[in-house]
Amino acid sequence: MNDKVYVIGVGHIKFGKNFDKTIKSMTGESLELALKDSELRKKDIQAAWFSNSGWGQSEFQHCIRGQVALSANNLDKISIVNVENACASGSTAFHGAWTAIKAGLYDCTLAIGTEKMYYQTAPLGSPIGIRGISGGMSGFISGTDVERTLQTIELLKKQIQEGNKKAVEESSKDSKTKKKEHSVFMDFYAMGARQHMKKYGTTQRQIAVIAAKNHNNSTMNPLAQYTFPQTVEQVMEDYIVAYPLTRAMCAPIGDGSAAAILCSEKYLEENHHLKERSVLVKASILRSGSWKNDNICNRAADAAFKMSGLAPEDINVAEVHDATAYAELNVTEQLGFCPIGEGGPFIESGATQLDGKIPINPSGGLLARGHPIGASGLAQIYELTTQLRGEAGKRQIKDPKIALAHNGGGTIGSGEAALCIHILGKN
Repeated sequence: MNDKVYVIGVGHIKFGKNFDKTIKSMTGESLELALKDSELRKKDIQAAWFSNSGWGQSEFQHCIRGQVALSANNLDKISIVNVENACASGSTAFHGAWTAIKAGLYDCTLAIGTEKMYYQTAPLGSPIGIRGISGGMSGFISGTDVERTLQTIELLKKQIQEGNKKAVEESSKDSKTKKKEHSVFMDFYAMGARQHMKKYGTTQRQIAVIAAKNHNNSTMNPLAQYTFPQTVEQVMEDYIVAYPLTRAMCAPIGDGSAAAILCSEKYLEENHHLKERSVLVKASILRSGSWKNDNICNRAADAAFKMSGLAPEDINVAEVHDATAYAELNVTEQLGFCPIGEGGPFIESGATQLDGKIPINPSGGLLARGHPIGASGLAQIYELTTQLRGEAGKRQIKDPKIALAHNGGGTIGSGEAALCIHILGKN
């Protein structure tokens, strides 16, 4: 068993609407970037974990996605594990690559995730008539217990409307309100936001502060899908998706790929040139949701802090799963960065800005960096590794020593179906 596991190479292509790229080509790009970053060759990789959620639905490429994507880029014969864990797929792949080294099976592994969600025309396997977005938003329902969701979705819609009738009436009169197809998860997040607002006095403006922060951070990230600034007012004036969430408060889908190469301490000692820019994985946790009354984020965070011997106050920078701006507020509380119910004032105080007490989502997060599902968790690892190395340019946090990544996927019960937390440390 290996005591320590390190990140020695990362790769990340620009996220966005990459109509001219394929799963295979994007996978090849991020793989080559990670290899270049680590000064390694493909033959040095002993095993790989490939994450993707939508290739089967969009192009009928089920079952052997990793073997197909990686062999097209001359990485084959080795152990290749396919990972599909909703929005937590990328971080789950990282956990798998870490676990194998920790167990002593390998000394150098690859975690790589790629997602393609935009097509010029309907790809093979897509529902007839779908254009632009592969499989349509209906595909997001697969991140839930479909049978239960289909049985209750009409009830959920009724609760949403009744629970905030005034907002619905006001938004229906607003010319900015648009009826657009959106993921069912936006309705889940909106309901959570309204409950938080009612219980703790959180305001829509406080939620908008998060979105503006992340959009402004992304202007300093050339790999982000969105690189334009946003004011709090602009966020609030955008059209309502599901009250209180406006479009600017919701993460976009997109195309992209990201990768990380990990190694054992023995491998690091044998390759001295890797030491200076290596990053130590202090904790890697994967937990699953439950239909019982449960808080998966608390469970995962407690396990990660116990494994690393650290506490919330030790974290210098974090990347969290901000599928919506409210999600970031909720996670900020659940991770212990501030007391429960105080996320709104905490964020409004500037505590999560780049120069704040605990900078959150310096990359722009899912809200602005983008959310190609299979790549998002590994994009977090890329950002935090870059921050710990001191190589983040204009968005660089001042001298970070410890970083945390939080990445959730799907819904089971009242929380995520899968959730990963990784804690990284400057070596």
